[in-house]
Amino acid sequence: MSVLIKNAHILTMDNDLTEYGCADILVQGSKISAIGLNLPHPQESDLHVIDARGKLAMPGLVNGHVHSPGNFVRGSLDNLPLEIFMLYEVPPFSKKPPDYRTNYIRTMLGNMEMLKLGITSVHDDAFYVPVPTHDAIDGLMQSYGDSGLRCVATIDQPNVPEYEKFPFLFDLLPESIREEMRSAALMSTSELLDLYQHLIQKWNHRYDGRLKAGVSISCPQRVKVDYFSALSDLSKQYDLPFDMHMLETKLQRVLGDVKYGKSLVRYANDLGFLDERVMVIHAIWVDDYDVDLMANAGCSVAHNPVCNLRLGSGVMNFRGLKDAGINICLGSDEACSDDSHNMWVVAKVAGLIQSITDPEYRNWPKAQEVLWALIRGGARAMRNEKTVGVLAPNYEADIILVDLNTLNFTPLNDIYRQLVYCETGSSVVLTMVAGQIVMENGKLLTVDEEAIKAEARELMIEYRKEMEKTWVAASRLEPYYREMYRRCAAWDVGMNRWVDSATNK
Repeated sequence: MSVLIKNAHILTMDNDLTEYGCADILVQGSKISAIGLNLPHPQESDLHVIDARGKLAMPGLVNGHVHSPGNFVRGSLDNLPLEIFMLYEVPPFSKKPPDYRTNYIRTMLGNMEMLKLGITSVHDDAFYVPVPTHDAIDGLMQSYGDSGLRCVATIDQPNVPEYEKFPFLFDLLPESIREEMRSAALMSTSELLDLYQHLIQKWNHRYDGRLKAGVSISCPQRVKVDYFSALSDLSKQYDLPFDMHMLETKLQRVLGDVKYGKSLVRYANDLGFLDERVMVIHAIWVDDYDVDLMANAGCSVAHNPVCNLRLGSGVMNFRGLKDAGINICLGSDEACSDDSHNMWVVAKVAGLIQSITDPEYRNWPKAQEVLWALIRGGARAMRNEKTVGVLAPNYEADIILVDLNTLNFTPLNDIYRQLVYCETGSSVVLTMVAGQIVMENGKLLTVDEEAIKAEARELMIEYRKEMEKTWVAASRLEPYYREMYRRCAAWDVGMNRWVDSATNK
């Protein structure tokens, strides 16, 4: 079926930021066939014509960093530093692996939210507690297939004991807890690589290329070097995005000092694992040398400003990274550390948070830069930049329609500023992915939203019992983690990324 979108105000997001006041878009199959004034009607009996008068047609948003397994935990936890927050969310002693249906439903919750908000692509760094299984991977990927969303999904799985991931923790813990951590479920490099072969062989480029695999080490300090190396090889072999959380928190900066004698970025670079496929997630506590390494390697950076505020991680230096030539994308992170997947809110916070880090207002991000990161930056980090993120012939038809008759755009003064600072997602009236209309006028067309929500509530009855066990275990561990956090907060790392000082080097 072909789709003709007529009379739309069009924001193409091409390199010249071409804009049409009123024009048509012809979609044939999964791709855009033509854009222009008064496009002729194709002679097809099943042509679907959409009158988009008063609507803005633009590329769908890209959620550049998500952990979908957090979807069941939104609103569950207090604001806490990352390392303590994760105790309550990703327990080191868990013994029950996720099943197919649980992973399917909790992933689908996020998918439905994103499609209704005009998010057409997501980069999912999916973790599995305690370990991944074929069924759990298949449940997650099938959810993306059924929803209509475009995705890159990884297997984010540490394979070292808990106390090796942090500075000072081994000495702080009593031997009884260290022994529990040594006994916790860990997978070998060969076992994890077998799971990656399953992900790649079964799911990579499925659904006409809409689903793709990526690889992830979670963080460099969370995996064995041989596994790190093997994933780098997989990334090169299949041209897969490679996810690495690095220097999200000051504690991670201290870890680099005490464990490696260098930053985590320098550690990954010295191992030879930084390249253009790598997406560095967060990159808050980086120094100028780290920035140069990432820029020279061609890395992308995923900026998650709402999550960073929620967990007190600090403020990423947007201008410093962008001026170095680093591609920046935006992400919501988890639904329990952002508590939503609303990328319109993420974009607004990304544009505002820099204003309290630098008195030189000319360095603050412009709306066009934020919107570029939200769409083009995300597509590039997913290695989809040649097919997604632009409204132009031969690009994938990932298109959203935004109602310009809402209060968010009345009066219409500047389309870029109002998209970034006024829109909340409430004006999105249509979402199309790969030429398929997946949401129209608030209704999802690919899945039964009410049935999914009902099943999620039912699954939460047992899931909440597991969460309560996790919270009991976390409360036992928190005093040791708090002392570790306190020591790291006092450590001099030669920079500050918290807004509590006049200097933000």
